[in-house]
This record gives sequence, C-alpha cells and structure tokens, in this order.
Amino acid sequence: MAEEDISNYLRETHDRVFDHNRCWAKDKKASDPEFFVKLSAGQEPEYLWIGCSDSRIPAEQITGLEPGEAFVHRNIANLVCNTDLNVMSVITYAVEHLKVKHIVVCGHYGCGGVKAAMTARDLGLLNPWLRNIRDVYRLHERELDAIADESARYDRLVELNVYEQVRNVIKTASVQQSYAKNQFPVVHGWVFGFKDGLLKDLKIDFAAILKDIQKIYNLTE
Repeated sequence: MAEEDISNYLRETHDRVFDHNRCWAKDKKASDPEFFVKLSAGQEPEYLWIGCSDSRIPAEQITGLEPGEAFVHRNIANLVCNTDLNVMSVITYAVEHLKVKHIVVCGHYGCGGVKAAMTARDLGLLNPWLRNIRDVYRLHERELDAIADESARYDRLVELNVYEQVRNVIKTASVQQSYAKNQFPVVHGWVFGFKDGLLKDLKIDFAAILKDIQKIYNLTE
C-alpha cells in the first residue's frame, strides 16, 4: 500500500467511527427522546462483566444490554489476578459503590490468550500474564491430559480458566462482605461460542465455592 493510500485509509477508518456515532446518537434520540437525559443522570448497572479483550465479543451486543446496564472490564483471556490493581479496583468499585447484583466472568472458545499459553514459546512481556493460564492447566493437568483431541482439550481449558477466575473473584473481600450483608452479588461463569453466537452457562455453584473458599480465604470479619 502506497504512503498516500495508507494516509487515506487511516483518515477514512477514523472518520467512519464518528459517522457511526452520529447515526447511533440520532437513532437513539429518535426512538427515545429522553435516552440521553437518563444516561446523563448516572449509572446503576445490574452486572459487572469481566471479559476478554477480543474485538469479536462486545458485551452489550451479545447480551442485548443497553448503555448503563453493565459495568465492563476486559483484558487478555479474562483473567482476575489479585496483583492486577486494574481488575481489583473495578471489582471493588462495582460491588461497593455501584452495588451490582451479578458478576459475570465470560471467556470464549477460540481464545488466543489461552491458545498462546498452551504453546511452548517465549512470548516476552506476555509471559507473566499467560503464566496464570498455564497455572490453570497445572491445577487441572490430569483432566486435560486425558483429553486426546487437541481442540476439545483447548475448549476445556477455556472453561476451566473461567472457573478459576470465578474463584478468584469470590476470594475478594468486597464480594465476600457484600454477599454476607446483602446476599449479592452472585458470581457466574459463562463462555461465548463464535460458531453459534450463544453464551454457555457453566452452571458454577457460587454458594458451594464461596463456602469452600472461606475455609482459607475468609475475609468477612
């Protein structure tokens, strides 16, 4: 691509976003004249969504939620690490200030982060981040190694990664203390499939995991 073509392409792809934004704002106002008045009044989301940064999984679009209905955090492979001040701050704010009722950890089949973690390669700066997924493999090594089909093993690791990140959310003081006082939020684990566009509920037993975790990680006092 010639230098002039690159310059034109960058300008067009930049301007396209603003064209779409103007159309969206016009359509919203036409369908609900009070939409932006209500949006300006503040947010009271029911959900905290912790998902993958993959550009193909926009939380609101795949769930049918409107602006203001979900507080969203995304990172590579939807990880919840206790040393990551970003996600820890998001959870604390969502639970203690926004009073969300549900926390969803949503992974997706075909996750590049999970696949990279299964690859025996030095990935530089990504190594410490992806090690969290490799630790998930280590925790469930016997189950995963028993799956002969590589694609099926990959899908199962995606699910187990979601399961372990749900556990990490439940380990937080904000979630434990809020649930003890208010009986919410409840934490869920879901996986999105590109092949059919559907969300799969992993049916994680929040109450059972909370009880098990609090044998060691009880932070309600």
